[in-house]
Amino acid sequence: MDLEKVLRSVVAVRSSIPDKAFTAGTLGTSREGSGVVIRENGLVLTIGYLITEADEVWLTRHDGRVVQAYVMAYDQESGFGLVQALAPLDLPALPIGDSDNASVEDSIVFADGEGQYVRGHIVAKQEFAGYWEYLLDEAIFIAPAHPSWGGAALIDAEGKLVGLGSLRLQMSKGGEIADINMAVPINLLKPILDDVLNQGAINKPPRPWLGAYSAETNGEVVVMSVTEDGPAAKAGLRRGDVISEVRDGEVDGLADFYRKVWQSGSPGAEIPMRILRDGREAWLRVKSADRNDFLIKPSLQ
Repeated sequence: MDLEKVLRSVVAVRSSIPDKAFTAGTLGTSREGSGVVIRENGLVLTIGYLITEADEVWLTRHDGRVVQAYVMAYDQESGFGLVQALAPLDLPALPIGDSDNASVEDSIVFADGEGQYVRGHIVAKQEFAGYWEYLLDEAIFIAPAHPSWGGAALIDAEGKLVGLGSLRLQMSKGGEIADINMAVPINLLKPILDDVLNQGAINKPPRPWLGAYSAETNGEVVVMSVTEDGPAAKAGLRRGDVISEVRDGEVDGLADFYRKVWQSGSPGAEIPMRILRDGREAWLRVKSADRNDFLIKPSLQ
């Protein structure tokens, strides 16, 4: 691997989000991370939370040159975001690899847009359920952790992109706690990339969204909070509620809960749920929504 050449393809991403944006309170109005050049024309792949509802996006090369960009798409399912440079970046595109072939113990490089990187290994490939109604069938976990993980490039031994940094987590092994990073596998980009390049948008129906932040405790799904004026809040779901059943099926953990919700129909479908609250059972009917309807749409600058 020509590491110096590979690192040139990773850029810093900085975005500005309006104060009134739906995600401003949770993700902030000024966001910084990294992105990877995947086309010679300046198409950059980043992690979606960096550019959600952004009205300004700036890309910075390692030599300090700054280029403005605009948001092309944000895929809620994978978590990927795509931005297009508005002026030539003059940077090589990083070849896209095959994340399905990446294996535990494989050597990797995890690099950010500032030119900083760590050498490490894949320590796990497994399901990941996020509290914000997010699920990956097989996320990639690497160690040691990079301090600047958001949108960082996960690069295999051949110098190909196999994932994109999303989170910093902790792993317990042998009684010791280690910091690790979770990366979104690059193969989730392949089914949506042609849509974005040819149509400027992702051509697939959205999933129903509840606006509930939940965690799994001993196999139970517990509501931590609900989005103000979101579907869950309007239906009366509260912090501390335990969701035990969706429609006529018992809930077996957070991932199972999400899958049952997403299989309940399109956004707008009413989803009956059995909950346990203060020792008593009750049924609620949540009228789901399209999360994108709550977000400020990207516009060509």
